[in-house]
Amino acid sequence: MLQVNYIRTHKEEVLKGLAKKNFKNLESINEVIRLDDERKALKLQFDTLSGETKTLAEKIGKALKSGIGPEIEPLKARSQEIKDELKRTNEDLAKTEESLEKLLWEIPNVPYHKVPEGTKPEDNLVVLEYGEKPVLPIGALPHWDLAKKYDLIDFELGNKITGAGFPVYKGKGARLQRALIQFFLDEAGKAGYTEIQPPILVNAASGFGTGQLPDKEGQMYYVVADDLYLIPTAEVPITNLYRDTIQDEKELPIKNTGYTPCFRREAGSYGAHVRGLNRLHQFDKVEIVQICHPDHSYSILEEMVLHVRALLEKLQLPYRILNLCGGDMSFTSAMTYDLEVFSAAQERWLEVSSVSNFETYQANRLKLRIKSKEGKNQLAHTLNGSALPLPRIVAALLENNQDEKGIKIPEVLVPYTQFDRIDL
Repeated sequence: MLQVNYIRTHKEEVLKGLAKKNFKNLESINEVIRLDDERKALKLQFDTLSGETKTLAEKIGKALKSGIGPEIEPLKARSQEIKDELKRTNEDLAKTEESLEKLLWEIPNVPYHKVPEGTKPEDNLVVLEYGEKPVLPIGALPHWDLAKKYDLIDFELGNKITGAGFPVYKGKGARLQRALIQFFLDEAGKAGYTEIQPPILVNAASGFGTGQLPDKEGQMYYVVADDLYLIPTAEVPITNLYRDTIQDEKELPIKNTGYTPCFRREAGSYGAHVRGLNRLHQFDKVEIVQICHPDHSYSILEEMVLHVRALLEKLQLPYRILNLCGGDMSFTSAMTYDLEVFSAAQERWLEVSSVSNFETYQANRLKLRIKSKEGKNQLAHTLNGSALPLPRIVAALLENNQDEKGIKIPEVLVPYTQFDRIDL
């Protein structure tokens, strides 16, 4: 969440940034400042009363030692009055602090100055397009038909077992899944990321820490009996490893990667654009996460994008990079690059990765700080990226590599799949 002091000292910049993000409740910024003023006044009142209580206690003690009876009763009466006032002030302070915190939860991150203006996906800025779009043979099929033809993925069986959006992977389809996961993890390891195998259920504090709560509460699967959430991405548990910690500046950047299944309700998503693997409720993904010094976060953002690009190039998938406009960014992000691959049979671009810098927004929620060599503490910057999610990568691989006889497997995956083609 945003820091109150930052809101105070950069009010106009905050308002301008939130307007770029299409945030409607700009009056909440003035309310934050008002509540903070009220909090400070109540805290001063509480401290003043506490000091008076201490002074009275000393006077009562001296009077008792001196045996001056008549002076004690008024002092005791005033002491009781202050105790009652202290209780009321403390209750008011707690309510004000709670109101201030709840309001801060509802205010999104401020976009970085390089984020373009805009309110919809069409306003995103294409910064790079790489690779030749494949020319498919006559009669080429979309991935959902290829999956059925070669018995790779059974959507109907998944629907029978669980429901729509929970496919069953079979035979070479399952092996392709496993191959991609291992390939992505191996490449992350080569890039210096430490592998983490985190829980896939998290508590509410973890959801609040990375910003999924309260913003995306309706999109997460919730286990009522245990008050736990199924993770929408490995970003949540991996970043929360560092909640309530102080990291040594010399140990930065911290680089973690992890494979997990991911769960998203995706309520209200229907139509051909979400058919097959294009949008699922359960899917597999490898995530990369970095925690770094604020001075280096934007160079690290570019480094993480390069890592994702390298994966796509090794898979020989044509891709493009978008700098997301303010209105199309996530609640928590300060800047996001989306990477999309071209799906030849569907003749459209599919988003496969978001790489984001959250600056101090998550760190402030997490109470994640850096201790410098001078001994001062400051908030860290956090970043993450998909590297990569499997469904749309699989969709593009199946569609783009089909020929008259079957589907060719990219050379880089053959050591993992132990087969170079899928055919009848």
